[in-house]
Amino acid sequence: MTAPARADTSRIATASFIGTAIEFYDFYIYGTAAALVFGKVFFPNFSSAAGVLASLGTFAVGFVARPVGAVLFGHWGDRIGRKSMLVTSLLVMGLSTVAVGLVPEYGTLGIWSPILLVVLRFVQGIGLGGEWGGAVLMSTEYAPPGKRGLYSAFPQLGPAIGFVLGNLLFLVLDAVLPPEAFLSWGWRLPFLFSTVLLAVGFYVRIKIAETPVFQAALDKAEQAKVPLFELLRKQPRVLVLATLSFVLSHALFYTVTTFCLSMATTTLGIPRTTVLIGLLIAAAVMGVATLVFAMKSDRWGRRRLSAAAGVSVVVWAFPLFALLQTGNPVLLTLGFVGGLACFAMLYGPMGAYLPELFRVRYRYSGASIAYSVAGVLGGGIVPLISTDLWASTGSTVPVALVLVGLGVLSFLCVLGLPETKDHDFADGLAEESGRTHPGGG
Repeated sequence: MTAPARADTSRIATASFIGTAIEFYDFYIYGTAAALVFGKVFFPNFSSAAGVLASLGTFAVGFVARPVGAVLFGHWGDRIGRKSMLVTSLLVMGLSTVAVGLVPEYGTLGIWSPILLVVLRFVQGIGLGGEWGGAVLMSTEYAPPGKRGLYSAFPQLGPAIGFVLGNLLFLVLDAVLPPEAFLSWGWRLPFLFSTVLLAVGFYVRIKIAETPVFQAALDKAEQAKVPLFELLRKQPRVLVLATLSFVLSHALFYTVTTFCLSMATTTLGIPRTTVLIGLLIAAAVMGVATLVFAMKSDRWGRRRLSAAAGVSVVVWAFPLFALLQTGNPVLLTLGFVGGLACFAMLYGPMGAYLPELFRVRYRYSGASIAYSVAGVLGGGIVPLISTDLWASTGSTVPVALVLVGLGVLSFLCVLGLPETKDHDFADGLAEESGRTHPGGG
């Protein structure tokens, strides 16, 4: 497969990363808004604590919906193509994000206001479930041989871009708006700003042709009739190991960016601006590290780097919280930087690793389901467990032990997976002729 022209490369990069940027931008602004204002805007009859809990519950709905979206978009992405599903997932996700910013407050619609919020969050989660898998397939299936890690870095930069953008917007709004204005209408602006990202993403994606790898499969009429069933029949072991391997990435990201943010500003009394600036610096380092680790995986291998990431989390889990609890801006920033660098070591190679583990016939389904279920476990359940452990014990030791346990689990599961950087990506699975496939189950 020949390398795309430079203009095409730029378009592929933009098309693949814009959706994941919106994904993490949305998750951050939604989580922040849920913690700051949703309880007062949509659950005013609840107590302060109950209102925050209810609003964070709407946040969790997005995680629950993601596997549903992974199955739906994975099925049609494996049946009719990557491009059409990428455009559809972007519209579903982006329009839902914008619509959240338009939901009237409880005083206007009553109980229908939080109900509408939950519905939009669920629809949004469905779009998100198909977004990441399609984005990494768009980049890796366009990549020339030996550069799938580099090309997969395009969508993997989404978390850094989305996080920095959302963080900056809330810093600006916090600085220029009085509390009353922010509560009334200011919180809506970050959601409405998604319109810009959506328009750019739609324009770029509509111009992209179908990926060469999938087009070749179309020409040979090699699509699976029911990709999910074929995936579960032929590679169940790989699906389970891949999913468990990457629970750590979601758990680590949300532990650093959400749990540590809450702990630092509430219990430790560190100024919110100080913590946000520290996280901004860490997110910028994370973006660079993600690119570097994705590129290095083309040389060093996906498996080696992913396994090393599990070990690095075991080493850094306790220092992360020790540095945070000093309250020193430089030291807490160092803790965040280390945590998100560990995340990047796993997340960078993952963009190429997950697609390479599955055959082209059900690759969209396999990559999307593994990523989304790992997100439910790591991003939805682990933060709840960590928060409960912290609240019940008053100590960060159990939370650190959770990260250590996940690091060990990730390391062991990665050892059960093959190295994939050099195998035939146009097929991804040896034909059923007795040959052993490096990624088969």
